[in-house]
Amino acid sequence: MSYKILAVNPGSTSTKIAVYEDEKELFSESIVHSDEELKKYQKVTDEFDMRKETILNSMNKHGVKEKDLSAVVGRGGQLVNIHAGGYLVTQDMKEKLVDASTIEHASNLGALIADAIAAPLGIPSYIYDAVGSDEMKDIAKITGMPEIVRESFCHVLNSKAMARKVAAKAGKSYQEMNFIVAHLGGGISVSAHERGRIVDAIPSDGGPFSPERSGSIPLNYIVDMCYSGKYCKREMTKKITGMGGIKAYLGTSSCLEVEKMIEAGNTQAKEIFEAEAYQIAKGIGELSPVLKGKIDAIILTGGVAHSKMLTDWITDYVSFIAPVVVMPGENELESLAAGALRILKGEEQADPYKK
Repeated sequence: MSYKILAVNPGSTSTKIAVYEDEKELFSESIVHSDEELKKYQKVTDEFDMRKETILNSMNKHGVKEKDLSAVVGRGGQLVNIHAGGYLVTQDMKEKLVDASTIEHASNLGALIADAIAAPLGIPSYIYDAVGSDEMKDIAKITGMPEIVRESFCHVLNSKAMARKVAAKAGKSYQEMNFIVAHLGGGISVSAHERGRIVDAIPSDGGPFSPERSGSIPLNYIVDMCYSGKYCKREMTKKITGMGGIKAYLGTSSCLEVEKMIEAGNTQAKEIFEAEAYQIAKGIGELSPVLKGKIDAIILTGGVAHSKMLTDWITDYVSFIAPVVVMPGENELESLAAGALRILKGEEQADPYKK
């Protein structure tokens, strides 16, 4: 028996979808939403009908009928206090994703749209490896401020999927190996994987700067800026996410453009790009003691991993720790579909989400 699975990954300015028949991709599409289109909506949840309609239109265009689907799986959204792996979309989950206490993000629409398409068909809807999945050790959650507990936020979906692929190539299971995975995208996170669990992680605001995020900055500087009277909260937030990192220095978040600058002899571009590699390497080194040096491989993944210049610099710094495997791309739709397929085949279980 084969399974057809629709994977849905809503982002801030696009909705990425794909349909798989077992492991085979039937089609994929990135549906771009213009600024003009998005300005019509006050909140992300207001975009629900528009995004759902574009997905159904895309399926129709590619000749995939809704009635032939076996399941729909969506990006997990900003849920907290959940484990990695699969969850069934429930009424509790839908209520939590639209609750004011949940961080507003386009990924929250993943489960809502998945359920809206699946429910009338009588098929299951899932989320898989949500960004807030928490497998961290208790000791990793302690900070220097009792009021603040570290939470597990990293690129769980793609990081785990790439670790599974590397393990399979080695003839082993993900649960038999240890990895450090650096997801290099618009935001950068680094995670320590110990026998199938992400036991510690450096989030995108707590480590290396990225193409558009500032990464970790000494706190006293941030406090001074916040109370300087020069910036409002929104402006500071944009400095951290969206207008930080490489973009703040060079005016672009495109690594391809940065490489062109370097090739043209721009010494500042080379210095900043190499500094990013340096900080990523430091993040990998920071997590190495968590696994007590027992690391089977260091995996560099995400869209920015397409830059051989950057990955070569990182490899030069960290290859003494463990072999480095470069697996470019985000692979999120494939990862969602693969997770749903394992559930449908009975290889994994999807828990019903409860508040």
